[in-house]
Amino acid sequence: MTMSRRRMLSALGGVGAAVGRDLPGSCCEFPSVPAGTDPEQPARDEEFWRTVARTYRVSPEFTNLENGYYGIMAEPVRRAYHRNVDRLNSDSSRLLRSTYKAEAEQIRQRIAAVAGVSAAEIALTRGGTEALQNLIAGYRRLQPGDTVMYADLDYQSMQYAMDWLRDRRGVRVEKIVIPEPATHEAVLEVYTRALRDHPRVRLLLLSHMNNRTGLVLPVRDIVDIAHTAGTDVIVDAAHSWGQLDFTIPDLGADFVGCSLHKWIGAPLGTGFLYIRKERLADIDPAFADQTYPATDIRSRVHSGTLDFAAVLTVPQALDLHRRLGAPTKQARLRFLRDRWVDQVKDVAGVQILTPDDPAMYGAITSFRISGRTTQADNEQISHELLQRHRIFTVRRGGPARGDCVRVTPALFTSRDDIDGFAAALRGLARRLHGSVRPSR
Repeated sequence: MTMSRRRMLSALGGVGAAVGRDLPGSCCEFPSVPAGTDPEQPARDEEFWRTVARTYRVSPEFTNLENGYYGIMAEPVRRAYHRNVDRLNSDSSRLLRSTYKAEAEQIRQRIAAVAGVSAAEIALTRGGTEALQNLIAGYRRLQPGDTVMYADLDYQSMQYAMDWLRDRRGVRVEKIVIPEPATHEAVLEVYTRALRDHPRVRLLLLSHMNNRTGLVLPVRDIVDIAHTAGTDVIVDAAHSWGQLDFTIPDLGADFVGCSLHKWIGAPLGTGFLYIRKERLADIDPAFADQTYPATDIRSRVHSGTLDFAAVLTVPQALDLHRRLGAPTKQARLRFLRDRWVDQVKDVAGVQILTPDDPAMYGAITSFRISGRTTQADNEQISHELLQRHRIFTVRRGGPARGDCVRVTPALFTSRDDIDGFAAALRGLARRLHGSVRPSR
């Protein structure tokens, strides 16, 4: 018997709740949270978040719990992006050679205001990766014999960039392991001990929220420890900026890389780097760039021909971020994370890889099923969630104790979506944990 699309979506449970988001004309105006509102109040208001969800067009064919890779544009942003594509296609080089630079400068000022810094400390990039690569490659205070350091949970591409310094700068590279389970005290002890045992560490890479498990580090405390040891810190805030409630000065670091196409919801290919103005001279201009003087932070990035329409759309994404506010976004995303974690954390065999301390997680949390630590194991778990339940997650590698599956809700994720995932994981864990292969 052929199942109708309506019946099929109904049978898929939480997926069916997304249907209305994909219907023409279903988008409403993006709601706002009044200033002074306790963020915990709207965090649990499903009617409010249904209104938010209607401003996104998402596929009704699956429940997307892999929103860490790319934070899709809300409809007001998507429509603005299309208008900017049309404008660029119409006005072409005339736009780029006339008003674009002035508009880009205004956008830089908007970003700086949200970040809590001056526009002179911000340079636009094509994402967090480019921002961090330019900071790492351009850091000029390294001498042969110095040491650079990163952790097992840091982003793989940034680990590669730090490894690249070994051959280019003649430095030693040290990799440390973040403890499982992590606590505030245990994390600080690891970094304190590592910097004490390696007194020549000149540069430390630090992920505010890593992309593997979602653990949020006490960055300000670690930066203070590093600075006392004479170590500079580059902070990867690609996942945290726009998701957590903080400004760049809160981190205490002189060098930070951020993404705009994740939790701010701007078009793909947008981000920025931050260099505290007193430290600009410690990062080399990119490829000896002379487009801007060496005293201008924009000389630290040379991206070639950008997606100018994406850059011009950043203000619309910042507007929506402002309407909700970082405290409300943070509270809602933690609420969704807590809801599924609370339903599975006592299930035999399920390991949750972020602690219960709210200061150490946001939306992203990974899990592991005991005895299932390989890439193949976790790809199979993610595959089964998709094939059996139409729930999309992703396998993540890198943690010292083995691979895991990452779960990342978004602002359009409903409570029903989360409950459907929790039920699916409980059943999957009970089946797999009962057939765990004996360790050798």
